[in-house]
Amino acid sequence: MEFFSKPAVGGIIEKNISGIDYILIQDRYKDDAKIESGLIEIPAGKIREFENIFDCLRREVLEETGLRVTYIEGEDETIIFEENGYKVLNYIPFSCSQNIQGTYPIMVQIFICKANGELLKRTNETNNIRWISLNELEELLENNYKAFYPMHVITLKKYLRYKMKFK
Repeated sequence: MEFFSKPAVGGIIEKNISGIDYILIQDRYKDDAKIESGLIEIPAGKIREFENIFDCLRREVLEETGLRVTYIEGEDETIIFEENGYKVLNYIPFSCSQNIQGTYPIMVQIFICKANGELLKRTNETNNIRWISLNELEELLENNYKAFYPMHVITLKKYLRYKMKFK
């Protein structure tokens, strides 16, 4: 029997308060992957069959955090091509990661986005949903990267480098 990697999308949700940049993080909680429970992650989830990746990101962020995505970097540059019964979405994510060993095969495409609303306290997949400053994030990644869900470590380090270029 042949098995396939699962496509997923995630969001680095940005917020600026009084000139300080923050992103949203949460503690992972999965019934089917207890070993990963408690690891720090960004909101993410699997893409349903024929679901537009941007609609999926909005759905997953709402389900996991209670926030409504208001902006996704690059979405306005997306090209849709329709021909011969196909409808193809062409886009550029901020970062892509593929798990090639571990609990399950997954490919996550991450977008930088903004959202608003009231944070949930917890969901059936997440706990401790909170904003963290980029300085705190950098310190936590440097001193305790093992506290993070491995699929997001490289992406978050890349994001910090990206943000430092514009300071």
